[in-house]
Amino acid sequence: MKKWFALGFAIIAAILLLLLPDSPKKQYFHHQGNIFGTYYNIRYEGKEDLHQEIKQRLQEVDGSLSMFNPNSVISKINRNDSVITDSLFESMFFEAHAISELSDGAFDITVAPLVHAWGFGKNTDLSNEAKSLLANKARIDSINAFVGYEHVRLVNHHIEKDDERITLDASAIAKGYACDVVANLLRNNGCNNLLVDIGGEVALQGVNDKGNPWRVGITRPTVDATGAEKELQEVIESIDLCMATSGNYLQYYFVEGQRRSHTIDPRTGYPVHHSLLSATVKAGSCMRADALATACMVLGDTEALEMIERSEDAACYLIVAQGDSLQIITSSRW
Repeated sequence: MKKWFALGFAIIAAILLLLLPDSPKKQYFHHQGNIFGTYYNIRYEGKEDLHQEIKQRLQEVDGSLSMFNPNSVISKINRNDSVITDSLFESMFFEAHAISELSDGAFDITVAPLVHAWGFGKNTDLSNEAKSLLANKARIDSINAFVGYEHVRLVNHHIEKDDERITLDASAIAKGYACDVVANLLRNNGCNNLLVDIGGEVALQGVNDKGNPWRVGITRPTVDATGAEKELQEVIESIDLCMATSGNYLQYYFVEGQRRSHTIDPRTGYPVHHSLLSATVKAGSCMRADALATACMVLGDTEALEMIERSEDAACYLIVAQGDSLQIITSSRW
């Protein structure tokens, strides 16, 4: 009797399984859009479309770290409003502080007033003639008085400033951080094969829809500001990568025949003048890679290489101008 009962139960269970709808199978999804004044390009293998969740996370990053969002946490801090910092801001702030110390101040999220003083950032729409009048030694010296990561602290979910004129700018770290945020969202939803590209900063793991390692490129520096003639200097294949690139060959202007780059050295207050055109960094997180790439561009190739070698989880690929040709310099772990 028990035998027949067990057999009957097994038959019923099998019939129910046949009647139940098939569980969704994994497939590759591809989403594109705009965020932070740039693009995002995301591919992943999963059982469901996560685009809405991705956009929500990107908006959360924007709501915390965007200087162009008047309601963001960082905008309120810059206006000296009373605001409680969120976890996104705090993660960014602590990583930024660590990179500032590692780079001896070459990376600094308090640099925004200097960037604007030299005609970049919010002043990019000004004519070159107008930009040439923005910066003079007296003005730069006065701004330098309230620039410096050591003049701002995070205490009990509040920012403390030594000078209320201090403003923060996370643009050199936020895109990389957003890549990490989206990649973690995908992983938490069971996606093991993914690529997240936000404005050229990339976090990836696993393989593409062909079953091959992901391929990402390093752009060859060119003074074609339109970007119409982009060429790849190098193509990297990887199944596990967090990478960011920074360069000074697109954002610049000329004053009396002198080229002014948008890369400002926070320690001096002046645009950098060296032959490093592009810095690509691999690190343990895309946020870290993003900040380190910016620090490299401030330091120049020799000091950048020394900094990267001091960082246990980073490697760099530097493109340096040598007359009419390019020189490639890589760190020992590249």
